[in-house]
Amino acid sequence: MATSLTPSLLAQATTGPDGRTITPRDTAHAAAHKTLFTYRDAALAAAFVGLTVAMFPADRHFAEELQREDLRTNKVLDNPARNVELITAPGAFIIGGGLYAVGKLGGHKDVADLGWHGTEAVLLATGVTNILKGVMGRARPYVTGDTIPHDFSFGRGFGRGPRAEKTSGILYGTGDYQSFPSGHTTTAFAAASAVTSEARRMWPKSVWYVAPVMYGGATLVGLSRMYHNNHWASDVALGAAIGTFSGLKVVRYSHAHPDNKLDHFILGASIFPSPGGGTLSFTVPAPSVTTR
Repeated sequence: MATSLTPSLLAQATTGPDGRTITPRDTAHAAAHKTLFTYRDAALAAAFVGLTVAMFPADRHFAEELQREDLRTNKVLDNPARNVELITAPGAFIIGGGLYAVGKLGGHKDVADLGWHGTEAVLLATGVTNILKGVMGRARPYVTGDTIPHDFSFGRGFGRGPRAEKTSGILYGTGDYQSFPSGHTTTAFAAASAVTSEARRMWPKSVWYVAPVMYGGATLVGLSRMYHNNHWASDVALGAAIGTFSGLKVVRYSHAHPDNKLDHFILGASIFPSPGGGTLSFTVPAPSVTTR
């Protein structure tokens, strides 16, 4: 894995006590990374907030444009859009878990690290997003016929508050009022951010193609959710923000605090094929005991 590093970085890269690669980026920026949120993060957050707010007046326009009959019946657009959504959910968990398993089984510490931190970022982002979905209670575009993007109601995403009736007379379900923010977009950007951050740390020369592929794919996920009339544009903007920050913070914190208990528990575990075949056994190292 280390052979992908530039010669100068290769000479300086070392292996930590847990077998993971430690690069000059980890040590040179260790003090800065101890601070989880920086002025640069504040600027990025402000940009995302500005984008989300800017999308509110345009929500209805985008929704109506994407629901034009010629677009809705275009299979060339519909099939790829469904595929990118599947790659994101449940794909992100399958890919992340697969990388972790391959890394542990093959003794590739950095691959296991990449798989776990990508999955961890997705879990964190999903947790934040689900809370906001429930609290904000925003109606999905199809509930209001793409005409009322400001239909929010506190707690409605948790099953509280008024709900509209379908043409059949049945009330819309709780999930129909969990539009803000977009969960699929959050997941896609969390994975993109974590993978890009790990690539920048371990294989700096790969970032120029890893970042466009990951973030480009995440953007397509957001567009597909709008195309399928499940989200407003502002839902996608906020989902991108939450996902991006989750990936950045997970990777930064984990490598600035390599002895954190969660990483020690997950990355210190062992996975090996069981004698019967077809299953995996999972063992966790016993906690260390300090004697005086």
